[in-house]
Amino acid sequence: MIDFEIPADLAAERDRVRRFVIERIVPFERDPRLTQHGPTDELRQELVELARAEQLLTVQAPVELGGRGLTHAEQAVLYEAAGWSTLGPVAMNCAAPDEGNMYLLSKIANPEQVQRFLAPVIAGHQRSVFAMTEPDGAGSDPAQLATEATFDGENFTINGRKWLITGANGAKTWIIMARLAPNPHLPEGPTLFLTEGGTPGIVIERTMNTMDRNYVAGHGVVRFENLTLPKAALLGEAGQALRYAQLRLAPARLTHCMRWLGAAERAQSIAIAHAKTRTAFGKPIGEHQGVSFLLADNEIALHQCRLTIWHACWLMDRGEKARHESSIAKAYVSEELFKVADRCVQVLGGIGISDETVVEMIFRDMRAFRLYDGPTEVHKYAIGRKILR
Repeated sequence: MIDFEIPADLAAERDRVRRFVIERIVPFERDPRLTQHGPTDELRQELVELARAEQLLTVQAPVELGGRGLTHAEQAVLYEAAGWSTLGPVAMNCAAPDEGNMYLLSKIANPEQVQRFLAPVIAGHQRSVFAMTEPDGAGSDPAQLATEATFDGENFTINGRKWLITGANGAKTWIIMARLAPNPHLPEGPTLFLTEGGTPGIVIERTMNTMDRNYVAGHGVVRFENLTLPKAALLGEAGQALRYAQLRLAPARLTHCMRWLGAAERAQSIAIAHAKTRTAFGKPIGEHQGVSFLLADNEIALHQCRLTIWHACWLMDRGEKARHESSIAKAYVSEELFKVADRCVQVLGGIGISDETVVEMIFRDMRAFRLYDGPTEVHKYAIGRKILR
């Protein structure tokens, strides 16, 4: 039986999240601490405390770690509500990269690592990074990983360079992917390591200038210079990083879709309000077919995106990996929601390209959504390979 009804208690919580974001978080969108490189840590902490006071902080975390243990379907409903403002997920501590990192660590970190590296992130006291992408290839194709780790039986030594590392500046929990060189002690190959930000050997070269500004501290260029870590820094099993990355990426693709669906809804609501009040040629512009069709296309896209997300969540909640379906969702939703944002700019006309409304920021931020966690073309390639098998 197919049931699309949202349970009454979940619907009430969705409405509470939406009210919280509108009343308490949206006003911060004009705060000067929302910089070209994203919210500052000071702004983030202030937002986090607002969510904590409303008992809306890190609701997705496992129950045993202080969260509510939400299902993927429940996350879809609440994250969409949180995404009404790009600062909503920041406040509720369910934004990237922390949300995906918390999920990964909850699955593979040992008890000591959980207490040292995961618990403070869940509590909203510190941020995390996932350092994988490299300037010379590793990103969509992690097999090109060039950062190398050597192991002498007691310590790992890591050397290499990363970029587009979201939130690197100021993050305390670091997940680093490096290729473990052949050694007599552990299996070789791509491996994950855990360490603290500020450890000698982690060099943050600069923060990159990018068109998006919704991630705390922006995206950094990082260099590892003889970063020396103890054996206890190994996260999971040696040589298994690519498998762990897939464990993280499938649900993380979906949570991106959930949050951006909320932002696209916000843009649509602004465009509708404008279409009702702006007049041209003797009547509100929304009564002209050219504008009403744009809004209709948006409404169709928002509905289809929501159903696509919900279906993938349903599969994952049944215990399926749903990699194929999450790839479909990421490719389809990112492209469609970008079109929604673009049509909203068109409806708004001149003010659509200004900061008179939040739509221009959503439009710019949404463009990056088509790239991270796998660009559309990579997902289509994976989808094509599966259907041709």
